[in-house]
Amino acid sequence: MRDEETTAPRPLAGFTVGVTAARRAEELGVLLERRGAVVQHAPALRIVPLADDTELLDATKELIVHAPDVVIATTAIGFRGWVEAADGWGVGDELLAVLRRVELLARGPKVKGAIRAAGLTEEWSPASESMAEVLDRLLGEGVDGRRVAIQLHGEPLPGFVEALEAGGAEVVAVPVYRWMPPEDIGPLDRLLDATVARSLDALTFTSAPAAASLLARAEVRGMERELLAALQHDVLAVCVGPVTALPLQAVGIDTVQPERFRLGPLVQVVCGELPSRARLLPIAGHRVQIRGHAVCVDDDLRPVPPAGMSLLRALARRPGWVVSRADLLKALPGSGRDEHAVETAMTRLRAALGAPRLIQTVVKRGYRLALDPAADEKYAGS
Repeated sequence: MRDEETTAPRPLAGFTVGVTAARRAEELGVLLERRGAVVQHAPALRIVPLADDTELLDATKELIVHAPDVVIATTAIGFRGWVEAADGWGVGDELLAVLRRVELLARGPKVKGAIRAAGLTEEWSPASESMAEVLDRLLGEGVDGRRVAIQLHGEPLPGFVEALEAGGAEVVAVPVYRWMPPEDIGPLDRLLDATVARSLDALTFTSAPAAASLLARAEVRGMERELLAALQHDVLAVCVGPVTALPLQAVGIDTVQPERFRLGPLVQVVCGELPSRARLLPIAGHRVQIRGHAVCVDDDLRPVPPAGMSLLRALARRPGWVVSRADLLKALPGSGRDEHAVETAMTRLRAALGAPRLIQTVVKRGYRLALDPAADEKYAGS
């Protein structure tokens, strides 16, 4: 009998998760690591410092001279940064004076907090934190002839500006941040290589520009087709919300998203999705779950070398069926033509699993997973 005090492995133990975020990447990485994941981080973009952004300065001065009727604040960090940058440029008081006179709308509670910290009061904020609800309110009020300023944060707002302009509004974009490729492209290339090689189990995105940047880099390197294949079939794409997912969905990549667009719920989605996708098999009296770079034998997490994982996945494609040494050799990366490499990798795999009877040797034929008899019918037609 197993020790009753043995606890199940953490939900992401044995999985590798990629993080593309430039901002709050450390926070996201810590949340994933606490749940057992190995994290590979590469910022897919960088943010131009606000004080250096002449585009924002020009937009701010223009709003001070020609005040809008409505200002929409979309993110807390963006709104705070805008006010701080204006203050650094010596026009902070003028900007706040304008914002006190306009209809100031906040997309959600965090933005409301930033507005009030600046000594301002929002006129309204949607309960759903949805820009769609903001749009409905404005169109319901009527925007014909009104000037509407939108504080952007690097995220596209599909259809939002077009709908306001169709209603007769003059729309002014306030680009709080500009996204640019990372100064050091090396980490992003390594993350891209790991995705294509299926060394990652999931790839997380917290902004649409990050997703677009990864796709653009893959195109530059001639890897776009391989990246799409990996994300469409093997590597789970997890986005913090529907706007972030747009660049991926535009090229046919399905994504999963939390109901609440926050880092915590994003991590919970990863915790729910990856273990549920991992293969669970009844083998030689054990419950065996094949994870990204490890195997759970009952509740014991066993790290497995890459060559061993390649063999195990090849055997698990048809549980209980014999797989020849020649076919297993094809599954081993860079193994050449010597079938002895299969025997060596198999010996190491069995040692790593800690239960040699999980894999049976079939003399002169190959190897098979020792699928429990009760499961034979289920897998007979595989």
